Amino acid sequence: MYRRRDTRRDLLIAEITAELRRYGVDAQHVGHAFAGQHGLNVTDLQALIAVMDAELTGAPITPGRLGEHLGISSGSVTALIDRLERAGHIRRDRDPTDRRRVLLRYADRGAALAMDFFRPLGERTDRVMSGFRDDELEVVYRFITAMGASLREHRDMVRAARPESPRRRTD
Repeated sequence: MYRRRDTRRDLLIAEITAELRRYGVDAQHVGHAFAGQHGLNVTDLQALIAVMDAELTGAPITPGRLGEHLGISSGSVTALIDRLERAGHIRRDRDPTDRRRVLLRYADRGAALAMDFFRPLGERTDRVMSGFRDDELEVVYRFITAMGASLREHRDMVRAARPESPRRRTD
């Protein structure tokens, strides 16, 4: 049922929600443009983002964790990694503390391609952020972090509720 929005807060929440939705769609378009220019599919792009995010946190991702993150089988993740490695986007490194473990890292060629493509967006982002005071950025950070956590919770709930495909069924 339609709820009338007549307070300033209600209007602001509606506008923020609409902007977040538009931002998400626009970010997907940019990601798909990068993927299209480099012969990547959506799963490839998601894998590259997961590898990059893991490296940024200082905890490179393993193939098993990548498969869990993407919700794909070990065979599919192996094919994915092989494809991304052949294309020069990622590399496999042995874990220096446990040589049995493989860590996935962004390859120099893949990092250079991403840097060239996303540099103009980074510059635009820097210009936007320079218009905000530190205390404002702290509020934005708190907001976007909470919104991201909320979205991931919902994503996980939806994943858990979806019926298994016949190929994944174990009974």
